[in-house]
Amino acid sequence: MREDRGERAGRPGVDLAALACKVLRERGLEPDFPPAALAEANALHAAALPAGAADERDRAWCSIDNDDSRDLDQLSVAETLTGDRIRVHVAVADVHAVVARDTAIDRHARQNTTSVYTPARVFPMLPERLSTDLSSLGADEDRAAFIVSFTVAADGTLESPQIRRALVRNHAKLAYRAVGAWLEHQAPAPPALAAVTGLEELLRLQDVAAQRLKSRRYEHGALDLETLAAQPVLEDGSVIDLRHEPKNRAESLIEDFMIAANGVMARFLAERGVASLRRVVRAPERWDRLAALARSLGGALPPQPDARALSEFLTRRRAADPLRFPDLSLAVVKLLGRGVYVRYRSGDTQSGHFALAVREYVHSTAPNRRYPDLVTQRLVAAALDGDAAPYSDLELDALARHCTEQEDAAEKAERQLRKSAAALLLAPRVGQTFDALVTGASDKGTWVRTLVPPVEGKLMSGTRGLDVGDTLRVRLTGVDVEKGFIDFARAG
Repeated sequence: MREDRGERAGRPGVDLAALACKVLRERGLEPDFPPAALAEANALHAAALPAGAADERDRAWCSIDNDDSRDLDQLSVAETLTGDRIRVHVAVADVHAVVARDTAIDRHARQNTTSVYTPARVFPMLPERLSTDLSSLGADEDRAAFIVSFTVAADGTLESPQIRRALVRNHAKLAYRAVGAWLEHQAPAPPALAAVTGLEELLRLQDVAAQRLKSRRYEHGALDLETLAAQPVLEDGSVIDLRHEPKNRAESLIEDFMIAANGVMARFLAERGVASLRRVVRAPERWDRLAALARSLGGALPPQPDARALSEFLTRRRAADPLRFPDLSLAVVKLLGRGVYVRYRSGDTQSGHFALAVREYVHSTAPNRRYPDLVTQRLVAAALDGDAAPYSDLELDALARHCTEQEDAAEKAERQLRKSAAALLLAPRVGQTFDALVTGASDKGTWVRTLVPPVEGKLMSGTRGLDVGDTLRVRLTGVDVEKGFIDFARAG
């Protein structure tokens, strides 16, 4: 049992950026680039376009990302075809052309395998000279890219996939929040969107294609989950708020296109007999626990894993109890198990991505931020050029294990630092009471989430008789910023 820490451990003045560096090192991640990597980055130039590649700068490409994102990995555009079909084109930044294997930049990227996003500081996988400039698809810049094209039929079927390399130009740098509000008819078009003639109509077309893809995946059992990951808001280095923004239609649009593009990349490599790194979420081994959870909420699941049945149960629960749905989603995520990378060669038996209801899936659309995506690019480029695969099966096996471990380490570091930021915000409020929900109850302890602000912590006393989903009043008894601990007691 943790001690009641009171206000001492949560005293003001904790340097979250320094704490982030410490936590990353403890997790086996390198927070800073070695001098050799920075020197290499400063000497680089933008990637040259491969011989024979097309010039597609005149397409109405646009990016949609977070408001403050500068490491832009993808652009998209759509066009109408006959028969109510929509042709979608996704451009992915050609990072492999500027990051050669076994350079100092590549060695650092391979060590961390991912960018790490913490409240006080972002730790990019690649130096900013690349990720926010030379290999970013920034506004009004000419950049080399891989183009993934596919046709979306009226029923959501994906047809005529194609991969090529081309020169592209981002005509509008857009943000999820503003585009989402516009797509949902809650706000006018953002200025960057309205400034490009015809782009509003083309973006609505992208949304139609994305909705078709989503509906098709849900028919096959894709899971619609909603977890609460409140993001700390900092001002002059101090945490002033925690903000949760539900996923909007613009985020869903990009998510649906990326899932489709990743499937096209996976099939492209498999059809050419090229081994790849696939992202897998296997059928849940703890399906019996999921079935028991469903029964406790008045639902029913079949004896064997069935993604469609689980999806339908979740849809009903979202409608019946939206307040508690994020906590149900979190419980389902934990019972599904984590995603892993595996080396895949055509003919291998593997279970695909259970939560997305797809069988063929690689990570390929965020090469500035994830190392497996850069590996996929190198494999695809070699296949397009008719060259031998740049990685052996043994190398891919080792990369699959390492990338899985490091991505897990990065996720744990991010989660711990979000909790540290929440602890810092709540430190002056020790002794105050909050409305809360029970999110976990087992022999390991009882956990609660306060409603405002949305913070999860451990209930240190007054746990008797409580179960998941119960509402109660809790009193904040102490925090530990460095460890990210937040402790409550049952009020009254």
